[in-house]
Amino acid sequence: MDTENIIVIDGHELSFKPDETILQVAQRNGIDIPTLCYMEGCTPTGSCRICLVEVEGARSLVVSCAVPASPKMVVKTESPRVIRARRMNIELLLASGDHNCLAQDLDMDSWTDFQLKAMEAKEHQALCPSYGDCRLQDLAVRYQVKTGLFKPSETCYPIETVNPFIVRDFSRCILCGRCVQACNEVQVNNAISFGYRGAASKVVAKGDLALKDSDCVFCGECVQACPVGALLPKQDLHPEYVPGKAKKVRTTCAYCGVGCQLYLHVKDNRVIKVTGVKGVGPNFGSLCVKGRFGYDFIHDPDRLKTPLIRENGEFRNVSWEEALNFVAERLTQIKKTSGPDSIMVLTSARITNEENYLAQKFVRAVIGTNNIDHCARL
Repeated sequence: MDTENIIVIDGHELSFKPDETILQVAQRNGIDIPTLCYMEGCTPTGSCRICLVEVEGARSLVVSCAVPASPKMVVKTESPRVIRARRMNIELLLASGDHNCLAQDLDMDSWTDFQLKAMEAKEHQALCPSYGDCRLQDLAVRYQVKTGLFKPSETCYPIETVNPFIVRDFSRCILCGRCVQACNEVQVNNAISFGYRGAASKVVAKGDLALKDSDCVFCGECVQACPVGALLPKQDLHPEYVPGKAKKVRTTCAYCGVGCQLYLHVKDNRVIKVTGVKGVGPNFGSLCVKGRFGYDFIHDPDRLKTPLIRENGEFRNVSWEEALNFVAERLTQIKKTSGPDSIMVLTSARITNEENYLAQKFVRAVIGTNNIDHCARL
């Protein structure tokens, strides 16, 4: 082991690569340093000050997400000084807006009682829709943060709901910048950025317009990046939506042939949310507006559930077996009477590449024609 590239974190001697930060070395070796604003692959900002660590010889605590590892550096990630600083920063963040989650209810004597109460989501149904799925809340519980030291700041801006997909609740925004980085560095849409200054700071679209009037394409990358309840899918505010644990089912997006990997969040046999699968290609967690928000058709009562055959101008529900036999018989008849070149097949970008491949193979090998085309767009 090259002793010139060794850093000591919590007593563990670890090697590091050039340009690696303290946080990256820790994460690669299974050492948990909590973060709020950090996004893998994006420029570290250190704005949340949650990833603070103590470096031997340094006068003040340092942000591990932005400070490079250096030889013989000795780091403590959970020293009393670090815990005090993180707790103070979490208290400041909770006081920065309308964070009316269970972390505000710490007037009880027993921490065990508090942890038990944290499990009772039904006690907080009227609170933030991100209850139970909020990184700030998780950290408040982890570090036993008791609020009240700082007076909560008043909200300067109203909730924005004038678009079909995303709710922007500025009262819960902690200005961590993750949404801005997701938009500008991950998706490269450059639709939002920071605006104004001081207490009036907010995340704005171009000209401080509503998202529907801006350059936003509603990919929802900002929603997935938001660690609190400032950005929410509009479906989460539906009366039937109840926050809580949902089963995540990994699948492939069916809207086009790219093959994006996504999670269907399923509760009571209903899809209540869609998120991208991080770290897996081809999309690496990113989704488009269709893949992320276009799932309401699944439970639409008017959705077709069986094949239809038209008879005498009327549609009749049939089984898949009858429908496929009908198609096979008609194609065979047309091929026999008019020849294979009288048949043409048009495939779609809404199906997978594998299905398109099978379609052209069927047309050429079974029907015997090259009359197959593709719309090449959505």
